[in-house]
Amino acid sequence: QVHLVESGGGLVQPGGSLRLSCAASGFTFSTYAMSWYRQAPGKERELVATITSAGGSTNFARSVKGRFTISRDNAKNTVYLQMNSLKPDDTAVYYCNARNPAYDYWGQGTQVTVSS
Repeated sequence: QVHLVESGGGLVQPGGSLRLSCAASGFTFSTYAMSWYRQAPGKERELVATITSAGGSTNFARSVKGRFTISRDNAKNTVYLQMNSLKPDDTAVYYCNARNPAYDYWGQGTQVTVSS
């Protein structure tokens, strides 16, 4: 059974940092591209960052470029999202996604709130 379990969310002040983790199980993690999405209240889910299966290439939404980094540890079946210089607009539920040409898996999400 496939599981994607996000952790690391919480309340942080503007300018602060958080690191999200997504632990995967039930599929061959190293063969999937991994992404982080987020959804703020009243808004559509948006792609935040993607990393290829081997970790050789990453892409970021324009709104987070230079502030967020995505990484993965294929030995631990885990993908990370390091978020620095957080802004109130970063407040959202953050979701982990695993995708290959045949399958598309989602986690349950973790809440990130940026507020003073």
